[in-house]
Amino acid sequence: MELIKYSDVEVLRKELVVLKHVNIELHEGEFVFLIGKVGSGKSSLMKTFYAEIPVESGEAQIFDYNLREIRRKQIPYLRRQIGIVFQDFQLLTDRNVYDNLRFVLEATGWKVKEDIDRRIEEVLKEVGMLNKSYKMPHELSGGEQQRIVIARALLNKPKLILADEPTGNLDPETAAQIVNMLREIAESGTTVIMATHNLNFLEQFPAKVLRCENKQIISDESHLPA
Repeated sequence: MELIKYSDVEVLRKELVVLKHVNIELHEGEFVFLIGKVGSGKSSLMKTFYAEIPVESGEAQIFDYNLREIRRKQIPYLRRQIGIVFQDFQLLTDRNVYDNLRFVLEATGWKVKEDIDRRIEEVLKEVGMLNKSYKMPHELSGGEQQRIVIARALLNKPKLILADEPTGNLDPETAAQIVNMLREIAESGTTVIMATHNLNFLEQFPAKVLRCENKQIISDESHLPA
């Protein structure tokens, strides 16, 4: 099933063209690397997916939303279907893992404690952190914190996960574990787009590649699994 379709899209930031003639089609359960130099438009493209940056021209469809015509009141509903994994974790430092996750669920409308507890248990189990729910963020390693961030992204069973340089602060072995985990999430049906500078991952984890270059997105399928 097609999740995202962009045809001849132009993306501006502060009236400067960041990307032009963007043509992409992404499907359910795909794992995609988004690569390119700093400032090449990777983050800007990702921000168009959740309507943080408007699409100026062309056709842009995500899920059932037309991003050229999306209304302000629709944006929260769009964003609930997208999980975001940041490089710098952005966990709330004054509360433990459980309370970090509970905060997100309550903010998105969950009210029944049993349902909240069950969902938190499910996502922590999925990322191998079930026994760490009582820990404070500063008591966790970088890799453990990133697993919690992935758990947080999974809470509302999103259709799409955007991972923006999720391994930037991690050692190579931990980074590979995180990429592998994201790939497994894609295999279970959630589309994952991962922006990265680390080109070694392309060899380690063969997948579709979108390359940001000269203000354009080039689809590179040479790294797809044989």
